[in-house]
Amino acid sequence: MVSQTLREARKYEETMEKGIREEERPMFHLCPRVGWMNDPNGFSFYKGEYHLFYQYYPYDSVWNQMHWGHAVSKDLLHWEYLPAALAPDVSYDKDGCFSGSAMELPDGRQLLMYTGVVKEPRIDGSFKDIQTQCIAVGDGRDYEKDSRNPVLDAEDLPEGGSRNDFRDPKVWAAEDGTYRCVVGNCTEDHDGRILLYRSEDGFRWEFVSILAENKGRFGRMWECPDFFRLDGKYVLLTSPQDMMPKGFEYHNGNGTLCLIGSYDQEKHVFLEERDQAVDYGIDFYAPQTLLAPDGRRIMIGWMQNWDTSNLRDKKHAWFGQMSLPRELSIENGRLIQKPVRELERLRSGEVRHEHVVIEGTSSLPGVSGRRIDMELTLHVDEALGGEKGLQKFALRFAQDEVCHTAISFRPHESLLKIDRKFSGSRRAFIHQRRSLVQVRDGVLKLRIILDRFSAEVFVNNGEQVLSLTFYTDQSAEGISFYADGQIVIDVVKYDLS
Repeated sequence: MVSQTLREARKYEETMEKGIREEERPMFHLCPRVGWMNDPNGFSFYKGEYHLFYQYYPYDSVWNQMHWGHAVSKDLLHWEYLPAALAPDVSYDKDGCFSGSAMELPDGRQLLMYTGVVKEPRIDGSFKDIQTQCIAVGDGRDYEKDSRNPVLDAEDLPEGGSRNDFRDPKVWAAEDGTYRCVVGNCTEDHDGRILLYRSEDGFRWEFVSILAENKGRFGRMWECPDFFRLDGKYVLLTSPQDMMPKGFEYHNGNGTLCLIGSYDQEKHVFLEERDQAVDYGIDFYAPQTLLAPDGRRIMIGWMQNWDTSNLRDKKHAWFGQMSLPRELSIENGRLIQKPVRELERLRSGEVRHEHVVIEGTSSLPGVSGRRIDMELTLHVDEALGGEKGLQKFALRFAQDEVCHTAISFRPHESLLKIDRKFSGSRRAFIHQRRSLVQVRDGVLKLRIILDRFSAEVFVNNGEQVLSLTFYTDQSAEGISFYADGQIVIDVVKYDLS
């Protein structure tokens, strides 16, 4: 039965989306049907479709009382909006349906597991969230909240666990037919950890172990965990709050963390071996993965940063978008991310330039646009000698007489930088981010994916990714190249349509 709260949200989004023109949305990145979007939720494959739910406030383009938006896709690029799936409409989630996940049950129904939020008043007049884990079950379109909710609450926490920071369950089916989920939590002194739970049927859950602990290393509260096996290793993804930089890693404060290691099957603990950021750009948070029917592990994230979540003028009808879905693998102990291969089906109009010498500012015939897939090879070793040795290379895009966004590389420091300070922003937000990259066999390879409001830069076939959003006027389609010194480059550019 659809509640009045959910019915009103569905009616509102259906009416208000009619005022948003297609060209005012990204072409192949999911944005909210209307209003506000943050974390991806319930990323799953069900009944022949990819389902993506998301944290959602339909009534305004700022964060507020969380609902779950809903969209489906056949190819992870073209999304069809469905009616909102969840609304805060019962006693245990009346102040928000926070993040969670989805899976298919043996009887063919789809189970959603999410965090219910209730604001508890405090003596000083402020409020504190009480967070519990809840279940809803449905047919891929409509969902009914379970009468046993909440299925996990403060009584299911290990000693010292905070009931105020207990959220974002990621659920999956184990090989033995039972179920597991990981949930973000922290201790009473705000140190992050990930909890592991087990269930026979997906509805009745029991605590198993503290899967992983921060111990003061990576920020504080660990949000939005995901745990899976990949290429013979175990991977734990989480989004820590209030991180401190570590060299050129973890510069976003509220950032993303990938831990790679092994899993002790008897003690049920994760044994980490390596750590890295998931994304090295400005805008990426709360990634979630699914296992596709063909065996690929695919990840998607919220392509935004909490510290720049007022970047866009509030007059616009929507805010927030998802990243391009990315195929994951592990190579040489490192998480590798590549754009989903489905993107290549959108390519048309190939333009190819080989062994082009760049000195000063140049443009190339046929290289422009705001919806493109461009492969750029920098022959770095060839550029470092002689009187015209390369000091800096830059690619500028979304460019007109006033605006541009840039990617630049300084070979003597091996630093790659993204910079949107001239993108048309009227606010002093974060506009730059630098990353230490590796020149491989004398070259640096970049793949730049542009949609209307974003850029994602894949370095050396996915060793690193830098993501950012920008809202430059769509008429700014210019692309130019700059070299302080001289460099030889190869460019292959495709339109995406």
